[in-house]
Amino acid sequence: MAEILATDTPDGQSDPSRLSTWLSETIDTGEPPFHYELIAAGGSNLTYSVTDANGQRWALRRPPMTHALATAHDMGREWRIMSALGENSSVPVPECVAYCEDASVIGAPFYMMSFMDGLILRDQQSTLAMTEAEARVATDSLIEVQIALHTLDLEAVGLADLGRHDNYVGRQLKRWRRQVLEGGSREVPLHGELHERLVTAMPPEREPPALAHGDYRFDNCVLGDNFKVIAVLDWELCTTGNPVADFVWSLQYWGDPEDKMSFLLDPPTLNPVFMRRQEYCNLYAQRSGFDLSDLPYYQIFSWWKQASIVEGAYARRLAGAVGGMTPTGDVHDIARRVDEMLEQASDWADAWL
Repeated sequence: MAEILATDTPDGQSDPSRLSTWLSETIDTGEPPFHYELIAAGGSNLTYSVTDANGQRWALRRPPMTHALATAHDMGREWRIMSALGENSSVPVPECVAYCEDASVIGAPFYMMSFMDGLILRDQQSTLAMTEAEARVATDSLIEVQIALHTLDLEAVGLADLGRHDNYVGRQLKRWRRQVLEGGSREVPLHGELHERLVTAMPPEREPPALAHGDYRFDNCVLGDNFKVIAVLDWELCTTGNPVADFVWSLQYWGDPEDKMSFLLDPPTLNPVFMRRQEYCNLYAQRSGFDLSDLPYYQIFSWWKQASIVEGAYARRLAGAVGGMTPTGDVHDIARRVDEMLEQASDWADAWL
């Protein structure tokens, strides 16, 4: 896997030993040789496990190999957010170990963090051994950590200047519309139509600005032996903004058996040991005290945004980028899924907007 880490560097060379040397010099306890294994990949940033000769283990996070988005994949930003949270908040994150901005080492900036060994609920298979009581502990913890995130004092944490504090959804609408248009893989008229409807119907922001993770869900969290969240991962999309919009985005990952579609193909919450989505939503509302009266709007917005993201993945697949994974299936199935998401959002817009 070393050859994947050591991509072409600015001087035109590709030398895996550069990373080994950097690790040995930067991490006092690191003992070569190092073994690298890709553990999370997609159209987003890549995560590797790094194991040294003594069995010590860390995680390395780097941008995708090709077709990186202009406004994403900022390693320094992720590092700053996680460092601030680790030092100044109760939000659990991996320990930040070292940051490298020298692109000559592996071809891009990257950072090292502690490897969090625990349970990640990615699908139903990962939940099969869980009892109803354990699922409830995990659910309560997931809610509590997101509320802790949404009620942070941004000044005290040191992240008040991370981004604008107003017009979160408006900024998101502009960003994802632009990225779909600039992707240029095909015409998607319904995407533009829904964009205009969402802009017109955008509700006022009813809660104070907060730290919005951008993709908070079970499979971006590590659970400990007690089934509580011990680390929140994947801070790539984090910014300051509307906590309710951030929560409703997360809510769409909570699959119910009667759903025709879900953000995930196999949501872990389909296991009957988990409560239904409405109960989960009610718990967040009760414990946070936030006003969720605009929830239908944010649901439509969330599905439109997810369609935007998946459309970008489709464009990158057509261009040959696979994000570290071996492509499977018909690439045009991705486009068909985008169309289905937009149709569902459109049906809801007809009913609710």
